[in-house]
Amino acid sequence: MRAAVVEALGGGFTVQDVDVDRPAGREVLVEVRASGLCHTDLTLATHGLGRLTPPVVLGHEIAGVVVDVGPAATEFAVGDHVVGCLVQWCGDCPACLDGRSHQCLRPGATLRDPGRQGPRLSRAGRPVTQGMGLGGFAERALVHENQLTAVPRRLPFTSAALLGCGVLTGVGSVLNGARVRAGETVAVIGVGGVGLNAVGGAVVAGAARIVAVDVAADRLRRAREFGATDVVDATGTDPVAAVRELTGGGVRHAFDVVGTAATTRQALDMTALGGGVHVVGLAAAGGELTLSLPRLLLQQKRIQGLIMGAGNPRRDIPRYADLCLRGLLNLDGLVSRRIALHEIDAGYAALADPGVARVVVTSF
Repeated sequence: MRAAVVEALGGGFTVQDVDVDRPAGREVLVEVRASGLCHTDLTLATHGLGRLTPPVVLGHEIAGVVVDVGPAATEFAVGDHVVGCLVQWCGDCPACLDGRSHQCLRPGATLRDPGRQGPRLSRAGRPVTQGMGLGGFAERALVHENQLTAVPRRLPFTSAALLGCGVLTGVGSVLNGARVRAGETVAVIGVGGVGLNAVGGAVVAGAARIVAVDVAADRLRRAREFGATDVVDATGTDPVAAVRELTGGGVRHAFDVVGTAATTRQALDMTALGGGVHVVGLAAAGGELTLSLPRLLLQQKRIQGLIMGAGNPRRDIPRYADLCLRGLLNLDGLVSRRIALHEIDAGYAALADPGVARVVVTSF
């Protein structure tokens, strides 16, 4: 099959022929119909692959059709439409049994033992690393069934692909992590692809005021289309003062989808008494935040980090798919460009344009 391979750090994505094995155990073979470009894959390919050894096939926002199943797989049948998710969960640990699959204690359980079964992906007989158990920048993906969720066949593949990461993270951070209630006020700092989903989640939750904060006019314009009631251009005004003025003293929930010390500080300062700061994004450089403990105590605020929207894919992805089909969640509006597999490098370059929300590979 054809796959976009990262051969070396910073070397980009090169389309090559890669062999994919037959499903074993609880594995499922998926014909990929759409694969979204997420900044996480670009960060791994450019700044550091961590435990992923090149050559590696990345790509973790996938949607497709089941074409084969392993002998122990029970969740799916050939012809099912499915969405992949980078959340790797065993299903048996205390976190999984409590419904917190995003906090699974044994995520490696979804991976194959290459010493006993051979690699899932190979090239000229040598293993090719499969990113996050998915490897979705390819014509086919061989995945443990726990990392897949069935979706309705009438849901377009381009929209469905985004459910496994951007939507799960953005919408889930609002509904699961912060548990925003009807009538509450929300600020979202950074309204790119994930931030737009946070705005959409706030709309679904019934938030009374949704303030989008960004430095790009195009992103702020799109945030209004997704349901933001107010926008703040952080290049021309103090975002903290602006949000506090718009909401009469601060918001109940502030979502930092950028993930720097500066933006988290802004989120903390724009929340009202008893408010919550929810850190959703993580800038490549990271950072440290200094807090005044007496102030934190007296203002009764809380700060929490959220991974994958505190999501349970099997519970949440079907719910978000249903919201989309009912017209309550805008997924089509997220897709700015559709590209071919060999255009991934150009697709990531396009994401630097504030007018582009999400790019999806649809031609393999």
